Amino acid sequence: MTEKKTEHYFSAQPAGDFTTTEIKVRLAHSDYTVETAGGIFSPDHIDAGTEQLLYSVPTPPQTGNFLDIGCGWGPLALTLALEAPAAHIYAVDVNQRALELTRRNAERLSLDNITASVPDQIDPQLSFDLMWSNPPIRVGKAELHAIMHTWLPRLNIGGQAYLVVAKHLGADSFEKWLSSEFASTHSVTREDTRKGFRIINVTRVS
Repeated sequence: MTEKKTEHYFSAQPAGDFTTTEIKVRLAHSDYTVETAGGIFSPDHIDAGTEQLLYSVPTPPQTGNFLDIGCGWGPLALTLALEAPAAHIYAVDVNQRALELTRRNAERLSLDNITASVPDQIDPQLSFDLMWSNPPIRVGKAELHAIMHTWLPRLNIGGQAYLVVAKHLGADSFEKWLSSEFASTHSVTREDTRKGFRIINVTRVS
């Protein structure tokens, strides 16, 4: 059963009917109703890691290009858009169902500053001032590292990424890898530790 769920979550086109349901969530200090569906990450609620990330991160700048890596139904992208309406938020995921839900939820919340797409559809010349992510640790180390190599070099100088990883899923070794792998261009620090999760800050310095 676990393997089947994992396959659905990371599939571009999840198996099963696309049947949506509504859930009530709290985003940017207000209550909202959003749409979710099966076959995506954490369809029934805001994932615990995402919740801790949202609790720990500072308020985003009011303008700039922001990125949500692995957006799911959109809790991080929606929060960024709500808190920084003059910024442009790019939400990426490999799961087409997740992207559709993020688009629907942006429309539901009257947010016109979110672009939801697969990673390959993002302009390769585009750089970012801020990244928030609950990265897909379960894709495996090689794929996870490839995701970091894809996006972290696209931070602008002074730009920051905030990543949340559960301690029991290898947060400490992941933080160590980031510190080593990006040592010449990025500063890696632990922003916070909350309820079994590490919030890691990666800042582009050169």
